[in-house]
Amino acid sequence: MMLKDKVVIITGATSGIGQATAHEFGKAGAKIVITGRSRVKLDETLVSLQREGIDCLAVLADAASEQDNIRMAQEVMAQYGHIDILINNAGISMRALFEDLELSVFKQVIDVNFYGTVYATKYCLPYILASKGSVVAVSSINGYRGTPARTAYTASKYAINGFMESLRTEVMKRGVNVMVISPGFTTSNIRNNALTADGKSQGESPREESKMMSAEDVAKEIYSAVKRRKRQVVLTGEGKLAVFLNKWIPGIMDHVVYRHMAKEKDSPFK
Repeated sequence: MMLKDKVVIITGATSGIGQATAHEFGKAGAKIVITGRSRVKLDETLVSLQREGIDCLAVLADAASEQDNIRMAQEVMAQYGHIDILINNAGISMRALFEDLELSVFKQVIDVNFYGTVYATKYCLPYILASKGSVVAVSSINGYRGTPARTAYTASKYAINGFMESLRTEVMKRGVNVMVISPGFTTSNIRNNALTADGKSQGESPREESKMMSAEDVAKEIYSAVKRRKRQVVLTGEGKLAVFLNKWIPGIMDHVVYRHMAKEKDSPFK
């Protein structure tokens, strides 16, 4: 699949994986559309793309807002006249025991991660069907194996995986590729911004960010997988092993995951 002049929408593209992916596809000659909730960060990312000579459009939009997603699709069509690839990347995380978690926080994570993917896909799909393009969801190893203290995040990623699998089967005869890519732990600000039990930002990451896969490396994997129109990609050796073992020895994995996550700084469980 040649990507030159393809219109690529990347939601939540003002930092981390989304921002790196915008640069990666832009360097290949694609026309890039980025979305985000912060005008300042959106403009900063837009300028950085333009400095590289990338044709791009920035749309101020909240992934959790259906109306914002309707407007986003309309603005893209008004600017470029077609949509080829949608990369559903916008997402937030959380860290708290379910018994302590306010349900409004649970709902917020589901609204951004899952419904954000549903809304963007719903309003871009007619144009992607016309171009026989691709719908991509940036999921997580949490979409295959739940982790404690991240119930809402895990639920959102399982929901994304199921939604994309069902959609893939619906459109498989119509020339559209539907792909799920699942990074393992990746260096980004998602853990810094993770919500606590009452909805406040966690602030400091509980993990050693320097030992994780970089956002740029994840972006390269997304780019390669989209070009090859892959169905599903699981990243990192640890991630692949977790998915494999959870399929065959889920009971043992409960204990393995518990011990692993309990080692995090300030873990809410021991």
